[in-house]
Amino acid sequence: MKKTVLLFFLIFSAMHVFALSDRPVTYGIHVIVGGRYDNVRMCVASPAGVKGGPIMDVYFDVRFPLGEEGTLALNIPVMRPILFGASFGMLQFEPQVTYEHRFGSPGGPRPVLGAGLGVVFHYGPDYLSSKTNRGEDFFAVGPLISGSFGMEFEGKKGYWTPGVKVFYSPLFSPDYDSGLVLGGAAELHYSFKR
Repeated sequence: MKKTVLLFFLIFSAMHVFALSDRPVTYGIHVIVGGRYDNVRMCVASPAGVKGGPIMDVYFDVRFPLGEEGTLALNIPVMRPILFGASFGMLQFEPQVTYEHRFGSPGGPRPVLGAGLGVVFHYGPDYLSSKTNRGEDFFAVGPLISGSFGMEFEGKKGYWTPGVKVFYSPLFSPDYDSGLVLGGAAELHYSFKR
C-alpha cells in the first residue's frame, strides 16, 4: 500500500512540475560514438581478452520540460539492443533519464549541461569470449551514471546539440565477478520542434 501511495505521489508531482511549463513535450534522436573500459562484457568489435572497445548507439529521446531552462530526457537505446539481439544473441540495453539545463538566451548557441541516471542490462558472454569462441552466457545489471556537455544550435525544424559524454557503471552478477564500465563518447542530439 505504501509503495502504491508513493508511486501516485511521484506521478502527480511530476505532472504538476510539467504543467508549470508552457513548453511542449518534444521528441528526438541522438547518436553516440566512443570507447569504454569494460572488464565484464564481451565486445563484438574487440579480440578475446580485451577489456572494452569501441561503442556506438542510436537513441530515441522524449524530453519533458522542467521550468524555463531545464528538460528531463528519457533516452531509450535502439540500435545496439536490436543489433546485438539479432546478430549475436546478446542483450546490451542501457536506458537512462538525463536532466539537461540550458544557459544563455534562446535563439543563439546555448551551452547545455546534463546529468544522467539509468540502468545497464547485460546478457551474454564475458570479455574473454570472441564471436568464434564464445564462453558461457550470464546476466549482469548495474546503475548507469553519466555527465554531458554540449552546445545547442537552433535549426528550422529542430535543435542540433553536438557534445561529449562520460559514463560509469558498476556491474553485478550472481554468476560472475562484479566489474565496472567506464568510458566516454562524442554525441549528436537532434530534437524536433513542436
